[in-house]
Amino acid sequence: MSAIADSLTMLRRNAKHSLRDPVVLFNAILFPIVMMFMFVYVLGDGFDVGGGAYVDYAAPGMVMLALCYGMGSTATAVNSDMTKGIINRFRVMNISRAAVLTGHVVSTVVRTVLGMAAIVGVAFAMGFSPSANLGQWFAAVGILVLTVLAVTWLTIAFGLAAKSPESAGFFAVPLIMLPFFSSAIIPADKMGPGIRQFAEYQPFTPIIETVRGLFNGTPSTGSTLAAIGWCVGIGVVGYAWALAKFTKRG
Repeated sequence: MSAIADSLTMLRRNAKHSLRDPVVLFNAILFPIVMMFMFVYVLGDGFDVGGGAYVDYAAPGMVMLALCYGMGSTATAVNSDMTKGIINRFRVMNISRAAVLTGHVVSTVVRTVLGMAAIVGVAFAMGFSPSANLGQWFAAVGILVLTVLAVTWLTIAFGLAAKSPESAGFFAVPLIMLPFFSSAIIPADKMGPGIRQFAEYQPFTPIIETVRGLFNGTPSTGSTLAAIGWCVGIGVVGYAWALAKFTKRG
């Protein structure tokens, strides 16, 4: 019970830090909405997505952008706790060491899910018309939450491995850029040689295609299995790496 209470304390601490930092809120919620408007209203007519409204195609990809854009602040916050002596202060206060990471994980998941919900709400306002039934909506939410959890652990590992808060934020840049080289914005088969193959086999494409298929009411078993496999693999690697780094440095 003490570890749970300590985790809730860390969650409140991280939530307050997020609310006090407008950059964190902008990156996690507002910037993906800006990207949504830009791609749908400014560039949408220029993309060939095989028929249908572009907002229906773009919504799952923008949701994934909302996931990635908030991760840089998590990596920086975790590294700051490690490099600025915060962990040592918590140890003196007899706070569970595991609660520090748990607090970062839960606060990041909550913040990211809220950002995703905001993107979906904006998409509906822009004409998004999914065909998913209730079960498919639950499945889509489950895939997205699993993805958030996996990527969060990997981001925390990045933060613990970095030497400074600045380098921790830099480590998250490839993660932020990865959805742009997936099927988030245009179908992978519309891309040039090399980039097309990379987009087809990188982890975010099957995740996006699974969510897109669920929203459309036509889920693909192959994409779903690949998405779950990637999420589990990323989550396990991120958790093991984060735990090893935290044990070594904490």
